[in-house]
Amino acid sequence: MSTARRLRLPDIAYGGDYNPEQWPEEVWAEDMRLMREAGVTMVSVGIFSWALLEPSEGVYDFTRMDRIMDLLHDHGIAADLATPTAAPPAWFFAAHPEALPVDRDGRRLWPGSRQTFCPSSPAYREAALRIAGAVAARYADHPALAMWHVHNEYGCHNPACYCDTSAAAFRVWLRARYADDLDGLNHAWGTTFWSQWYGDWDQILPPRATAAPPNPTHRLDWRRFCSDALLSLCTAEREVLLRAAPDVPATTNLMVLRTFDALDYWRWAPELDVLSNDHYLMSDDPEAELDIALSGDLMRSLAGGPWFLMEHSTGAVNWQPVNRAKGPGEMRRNALAHVARGADGVAFFQWRAARAGAEQWHSAMLPHAGTDSRIWRDVVGLGADLKALAEVRDSTVDARVAVVWDWDARWALELPSQPSGELRYQDLVRDWYTPLWRAGVAVDFVRPDDPRLDRYALVLVPSLYLVTEAAAAGLARFTARGGTLAVGFHSGMVDENAHVHPGGHPGAFREVLGVVTDELFPLLPGERLGLVGDVPAGATADLWSERIRLAGARSVATYADGPLAGLPAVTRHRHGDGTAWYLATRPDPETLAALLHRIREEARVAPEHPVPEGIEVVRRRGEEAHYLFLIDHGGKGADVAAEGVELLTGTPVAGVVTVPPGGVAVIREPC
Repeated sequence: MSTARRLRLPDIAYGGDYNPEQWPEEVWAEDMRLMREAGVTMVSVGIFSWALLEPSEGVYDFTRMDRIMDLLHDHGIAADLATPTAAPPAWFFAAHPEALPVDRDGRRLWPGSRQTFCPSSPAYREAALRIAGAVAARYADHPALAMWHVHNEYGCHNPACYCDTSAAAFRVWLRARYADDLDGLNHAWGTTFWSQWYGDWDQILPPRATAAPPNPTHRLDWRRFCSDALLSLCTAEREVLLRAAPDVPATTNLMVLRTFDALDYWRWAPELDVLSNDHYLMSDDPEAELDIALSGDLMRSLAGGPWFLMEHSTGAVNWQPVNRAKGPGEMRRNALAHVARGADGVAFFQWRAARAGAEQWHSAMLPHAGTDSRIWRDVVGLGADLKALAEVRDSTVDARVAVVWDWDARWALELPSQPSGELRYQDLVRDWYTPLWRAGVAVDFVRPDDPRLDRYALVLVPSLYLVTEAAAAGLARFTARGGTLAVGFHSGMVDENAHVHPGGHPGAFREVLGVVTDELFPLLPGERLGLVGDVPAGATADLWSERIRLAGARSVATYADGPLAGLPAVTRHRHGDGTAWYLATRPDPETLAALLHRIREEARVAPEHPVPEGIEVVRRRGEEAHYLFLIDHGGKGADVAAEGVELLTGTPVAGVVTVPPGGVAVIREPC
């Protein structure tokens, strides 16, 4: 990412996807008037306009987009201009049916939606780069252009294609990964098992549907390849745009949210000038505000600072089994919670609700009901809020706790034939994140091989089933130098090739944790075990247990019943100048919170600011001031100790600020 190519807007950007091609041109003037009323400063345009910009191969029509770009500039609204490559037009598939994707069962998918292309298709790449180049040449110098928007939600609907073209591309990728050493691949994949040995590169196929469980390393390398295949498309488009406009930043909207795991964003982040995220709440999540916080912290960590919320919703979405509308004040709380965790731009899908198409029941800034609606009034109010928070821009969050996050480990943990099919990486991380969020403790997410772990006092590893030797050594060094490390069960079990470490579990972490496990005892759904020792009375655990032998560590809690009764479930070990904890089971939420509270206090990590229960607290730190965000999710409101100026109202705060029920307060504090 180039520090020279930054999004240069004076305030926190505000807007959404703008699709004027869906409406008669006489509506556009009303759009401009209402955008100004709402405080909109930037919109994304052109995302799904390929068929209109290039109505037939090599024939371009920019007349409509010219008028849109000019109209935005005339009304002081910046353009986040997209390459329209997420939705190839009908003529492309008529000419290149081989570019349609194939699923694991060998079925060719048909056009009629979006992202219906094979990521490895040469025809698609050529056409995508051609239209990207045409858009870049046309608008590189347009005064409305503030940022390039590459594609849209890479991998949302086509994270993998299993066709023969993809198979050939996969083999090219494998030859590069294994330095053209087929024996090396056979060793890495363990192909002596089930007679899977390959004698020629051309024998290797994608992990298509099989009669029995597939080779896990084959599947893992496939996930890595699929992420890289889409990344190569993104970087190729970005280079086209960069050549035309060297000073204009480029982004693509990532999807750091609970339901998406297709791409390794640690690999994507360095390739983008601005990191953007699309985040949507799940209607079945009773504490969706937790997911907002977790995704926001992860986005800020990927970006290394402020980031951009490219899409979220004013109300209901249209793609869940039941699409819940947001309650009073919820949209405002959602948006400002993202800002609290580093978002310097807030945008929605979309500006005006669509009358037709697959997303006609998706909420928008300007709903079907028009301006006489709660959503519209909330949209106008949020625009005023963001204007009042303009000075928060460029500040960030300073954390002393790091949570290790790794897509390789996530993919490997959720492969078939694990000791338990109930393990879900995101859930395990969220279990540990939740008590930190409730306590108001600032958190960064880090790669397992992050070379700068020493900037943290506490590193948490809720789940790291797969870990490289170098990453494990780095975590051990962090501990030996005086850090506090806490590791969750079933971590350190396999290397980067998903090969089990011999000699007992938890494999790569045995020495730093001071324990050896010789057998795993995953628990059945609904099965619970009691815990006794230095844990709250009535403590229980579920999901997982294992037979531990202490090898330097001491027991903190043991199993009260079951086949492992009396054996350690939670341990603590002095390693060098630091301390390493191991949680060999999943404690109930109250017990886990108590353990993490003790671990955090041992590491001398305090909450960001004392607040009553139900208040989310985050502090963004700037060069000239700090900004204390207080968000009431409990609906009761609260008085919180504070000093400074409440920015949303402009009111001085001397000692106490009142957070309204379901409301938000943001206090500028002196440094």
